[in-house]
Amino acid sequence: MTAGQQSRAGVVGLGMIGAGVAVSLARSGRPPVTYDIRPDAADGLAGVPQQVGSPAAVARSSDVVMVAVVDAAQARDVIGGENGLLSQARPGLTVVLLSTVALPVVRELAQLCADSEVAFLDCGVTPGDKAAENGMVAIVGGARDAVDAARPVLDGWARKVVHCGPVGAGMATKIARNVITYGSWRAVFEAAALARGAGVDPARLAEVVDSADPDGRTLLQLLRLHGPDGALPEAVGRQIEPLMTKDLDAAHDLGAALGVPVPLVDIARAEAGRTLEVGEQPPPEEDQLHDFGLEMMDQVYGPGFSSTLRDRPADPFLDETVGYLFAQVWGRAGLSVRDRRLLTLGVAASTGRAELIEIIANGGLVNGELTADQLREAVLHLAVYTGWCNATATHAGVTAAIAANTPRSQGASDRQEQK
Repeated sequence: MTAGQQSRAGVVGLGMIGAGVAVSLARSGRPPVTYDIRPDAADGLAGVPQQVGSPAAVARSSDVVMVAVVDAAQARDVIGGENGLLSQARPGLTVVLLSTVALPVVRELAQLCADSEVAFLDCGVTPGDKAAENGMVAIVGGARDAVDAARPVLDGWARKVVHCGPVGAGMATKIARNVITYGSWRAVFEAAALARGAGVDPARLAEVVDSADPDGRTLLQLLRLHGPDGALPEAVGRQIEPLMTKDLDAAHDLGAALGVPVPLVDIARAEAGRTLEVGEQPPPEEDQLHDFGLEMMDQVYGPGFSSTLRDRPADPFLDETVGYLFAQVWGRAGLSVRDRRLLTLGVAASTGRAELIEIIANGGLVNGELTADQLREAVLHLAVYTGWCNATATHAGVTAAIAANTPRSQGASDRQEQK
């Protein structure tokens, strides 16, 4: 290409994205050379010339070639196959991979191009349905000089080009962006299920979200709170954590009351500390262990459970129960209270002590960690492992806990239905 000459564009793969890229390039005054395994794929694409016979032919007539094929196997064939781009490539050609493939494949293809003195860029794109309208964002990884050289062509079909870093950075950013998309879809699914279970039309939920956050800033607020070093300031995390855990606890409780599974809520709650980059709180000092243990008992078995142990005479066994078992074991951050409750329930089931089972099951119901149906399922599961005789006591304890946490009117209604 001589000085002042316009970079020539090529497109291999004329699916939704490739066809859109070709149309946008033609509209910008840079009609591309194209190829697709379907001989009529270019027919009807506004301003796009009739396609050539192979990727090799595209390489002969292009300076920058966008590869928009379906998967890694097709990318390997198009770039390095018998009639692939590299078979007719000359030094100075730039290959831009638009297909979403694994990072090892990106690096493999980059090395293949480097061996032929061809520049390589990995380029995630979004949103694909805007490809024909010059409306996509190009998420690019590769050397800066290669990006700069390809920039006139990239600008011909992308409304914004974001250079994310070296080879692989574009694909990694695209994959991370997809996590936000699909993760938020799951969050919306659970939120809508909670609303629907409470008798609320999910359309009203959408109306609230649209009105309160019309620009969608809340979705990425956590990213924007990070400091220049890429870390979330600990003071910010500690300020947010109580509100986050309170709100997620409320969502868990609502799900339990409505019988709506909310696994993403439970994971978000369990991982709140790591999400906000808040390290474990230092363990309580020796003289604080007793009070912390009493607080932990109330957290495990419900408010007021520890009241009978306050202001009592010293007792070695009870002192160790409060100061060691609850303060230093139940209080550890490695497992959630719910996790520890299920482990304890399994051990207690082997003792055949219905009164112990009732205490453990009651705490799970009070805290909204386990539903009545989940506890009944646990009885059946434990019966297989602990024996049917022990399971009789487990069933009795669970049944007593459920009865104690069932409003009388509901219990009477359930009994009436059973009749």
